[in-house]
Amino acid sequence: MTTTSESQAEAQWQLMKLVHELDMQNNARVRERVAKIGFTVAQASALRELTGPMTLSELAVRMGCEPSNAILPLDKLEELRLVERRPHPTDRRAKQLTLTPQGAERREGLLKFLCEEPLLTLTQQEQDVLQDLVQRAISRES
Repeated sequence: MTTTSESQAEAQWQLMKLVHELDMQNNARVRERVAKIGFTVAQASALRELTGPMTLSELAVRMGCEPSNAILPLDKLEELRLVERRPHPTDRRAKQLTLTPQGAERREGLLKFLCEEPLLTLTQQEQDVLQDLVQRAISRES
């Protein structure tokens, strides 16, 4: 006989599998979509995560990689004139990364482009509820 805790654990496991499947589908879709616009996943990640002035180390944390792995995509974004390296205002040893106006425009377009499909079947209210639930689940793990 299945106990309540066993059936609850099974239901939670099924939910985790669904979340994982959504993540896997999203990762594949992101790779495909960024390739269509001439970016690598790392370049798109750097552009997406550069929300304001920050150092290479700060950007790498947001990208989920080591600073040395963020340099190559960042160099390409700088070559495309989407990102600038400027002297850090308080640390002479560091550079501060900032989006150019063109970079900010491309970032906004990238976000819209990447987010078009996966949530189209959900209403805005459903998206808000889902965001709240996922945020609560993440906060409990931290």
